Parts: sequence; C-alpha cells; structure tokens
Amino acid sequence: MQTLFRNPLAGPYVLGLSSGASLGVAMVILGAAFLPSFLAEILLSSYGIVLASSLGSFLVLMAVLAVSHRLRDTMAILIVGLMFGSLTSAIVGTLTYFSTAEQLQKFTFWSLGNLGNLSWSSIGILAVCVTIGLLLSLLSIKPLNALLLGENYARSLGLNYTKTRIIIIFATSILAGSITAYAGPIAFIGLAVPHIAKLVFQTSNHTVLFWSTILFGAMIMLICDSISQMPEVILPCQSMR
Repeated sequence: MQTLFRNPLAGPYVLGLSSGASLGVAMVILGAAFLPSFLAEILLSSYGIVLASSLGSFLVLMAVLAVSHRLRDTMAILIVGLMFGSLTSAIVGTLTYFSTAEQLQKFTFWSLGNLGNLSWSSIGILAVCVTIGLLLSLLSIKPLNALLLGENYARSLGLNYTKTRIIIIFATSILAGSITAYAGPIAFIGLAVPHIAKLVFQTSNHTVLFWSTILFGAMIMLICDSISQMPEVILPCQSMR
C-alpha cells in the first residue's frame, strides 16, 4: 500500500480497510438478529466471518481506488480513506444501538483484538487465506520494485500497471480481511513494521522487505501480546500474597 500510493502513511487502517473489515464483521455479528435463523447460522460460522471481513475490506479499497482516479494528490486519497473509515464507524455505531447485550459483548471482545481462542478449523481457514495473500504478494515483488521509480517509468519498463494494481488489491483485501476477522482490528503493526524493516536493513528492495516484514511483524505482535497478558499473571500472584 505504501509503495502503490507512494505515501509512507498508507496502510490498511489509514485507508479504511480495517474499518471496512470491521463493518463486515459487525454486519454479521450485530445484524444476525435481522436475518433468518438458517442464514444467520451460516454467516456466524468461521467461513462467514472471514468472507464478510474480506468483502468489507475489498469494497472500501475499491471505493478508495475509484476516488484515486479523480484525485492525483496522495494526501487527498489518504483523507478519503479516513473519511470512509469514519463512515463505516458510524454504520457500526448504528448497528450497536439496535443490538442485544450479548451481541454487543461479542463484538466488543472481538474489536479489542485477540491472538488466542481460535479453534483449529479457524486456524486452518486463516492459514489458507494468508497463504493465498502472501503468494499474491510474492508475485508483486518485482512490479513493486519497478513502481519505486515512478508509475511512468515502470510502464516504460513494460509493467502492466492495471494488472499489478489488481493483484495488490486482492492481496491486501484477503490479508487485511482474514487477519482482521480472527485477530481483530489491530492497526499499528501494519503501519509501523515496514518502516522498522527499512530502518534495520537500509533498503527499499521488496525482496528483502517482504521477508523481514513478516519476521518483524510476527515478533513484535507476539511481544505486544505477551505484555498485554502480563496483568493477568501479575494480579493473581499479588492477590495470593
């Protein structure tokens, strides 16, 4: 996203993708009461949640890209992404108003973000989605390196810009949607880790950044998750004293 939009602030959360994924999950969890019971049961399954999350992320990204054809200023595009994020948040707020306490509790726990409490079937679905997203990202490494020199220069090198952008769109939607569906809308990792990888390796080569971002993202996420669980360990120990 940062290379495609040529902006260091671009990311799933800033562009509204995480908000779109949250809206998809909210429509499933909070809007299930307005659907027939058999349809609600299907949508509340692991497949339904990840599909709704990916679809919400994809639709927001398509809307942002549609606006980007009119606006050449990347900062304006980011502002549009934030506007879409605010719009989806307003829709989620409206859904919460008409939801039951049980639905609100379930959605609130999901929105806090969590790396645990996943069944093996959910982990299997997430693994498949992430693998597909990463394979599409691998196909985009050389085109992304060409885009570092500018869109016009990349076209002169024979890059099919439209095809490349579609691949990046699908990769981002699948990755952001599936991970948000199961881990929640944890925003700071996607924005910070690519910059950390660039600072450590002093390169913009996407071949290096691809693997280093995966490694640093997993490490930092696990460290943050461990720190967040420390109160659960410390407080019981203090109460025992």
